[in-house]
Amino acid sequence: MPLPTDPAGRHRAIAGTFTERVRGVSDWDVPSPVEEWTARDVVRHLVEWFAGFLEAGAGIRLPQGPSVDDDPVGAWTAHADAVQAILDDPESEGKVLSNRHMGDVPLPQAIDQFYTADVFMHTWDLARATGQPDRMDEEFANELFSGMEQYDEMLRQSGQYGPRVPVPTSADITDKLVGFIGRDPSWTPPA
Repeated sequence: MPLPTDPAGRHRAIAGTFTERVRGVSDWDVPSPVEEWTARDVVRHLVEWFAGFLEAGAGIRLPQGPSVDDDPVGAWTAHADAVQAILDDPESEGKVLSNRHMGDVPLPQAIDQFYTADVFMHTWDLARATGQPDRMDEEFANELFSGMEQYDEMLRQSGQYGPRVPVPTSADITDKLVGFIGRDPSWTPPA
């Protein structure tokens, strides 16, 4: 079943999959495919960066959940629920997120484009680190890959992505996308 295309529906589906992976973690200190990050750090990244981005750009402060160090599951679910509440609020449609790099973007679109897409890609990191299913929704992965590929040089210069990891032309879209963002699709946690 394809992902919804509206920001609220897409976030609900993608955050829901990430929540399933979060609930499936048995060792939060296992290394992740992101160099120097553990499974816990994947959750920390999503919970921490977006809260500051949202407050700085839209003046919206997310409610504080539990600490990722003390309760990564609780921290993630509180955070995901708070973001979903913003997207489900009809008043969000009229709000914008302002950023010096991208200008003014309607709030739901900004959340979808920058945050929900990030959750989608980091789901692979958490899944791969913890031995859970890691294949991505093909349609959305294709959409992201096609959109990002045209900005390859700019994205590399931003520091947000590592060097592109070459993958065979026959690779599936999950491997193509994770290779593009600087992950080795064949990465496995150390034994």
